[in-house]
Amino acid sequence: MTSAEPNRLERRAAQRFEVHVPVAVHFEGRTWPAFTQDLSGRGIFFFTDALLPVGAAVELTFTMPSEVTLGQNMPVRCRGRVLRIAPSQGGQRNGIAVQLDSYEYLPADDSAPISQFVRVSAALAGESVRPLSR
Repeated sequence: MTSAEPNRLERRAAQRFEVHVPVAVHFEGRTWPAFTQDLSGRGIFFFTDALLPVGAAVELTFTMPSEVTLGQNMPVRCRGRVLRIAPSQGGQRNGIAVQLDSYEYLPADDSAPISQFVRVSAALAGESVRPLSR
């Protein structure tokens, strides 16, 4: 028995969740609206009208859904780098893949200091998490 599609090896190290939530994308002093297609503890894929270059450092603000936190919905701010871009086709938005470097859970008033960012890999591994220095 042969298959028309070869076996593909899944290389992702973190569980991916298919969730569709609004995201604010911050880059070079501007903010664009976006919405997620999927996310994991290490990355996020979203659609936006923004034209972001590969390698760009971005900040993303959104509400992490309870399916991911295993608790309640939590506002979060993430920092990462653009890994890949799927250009828009036929008037659709650009698809952007971002590798997350750090994140912070935000209070309802969004007043947490930037020094509260933590290493994503440490949080996922259950290590004791310490804020990153600037």
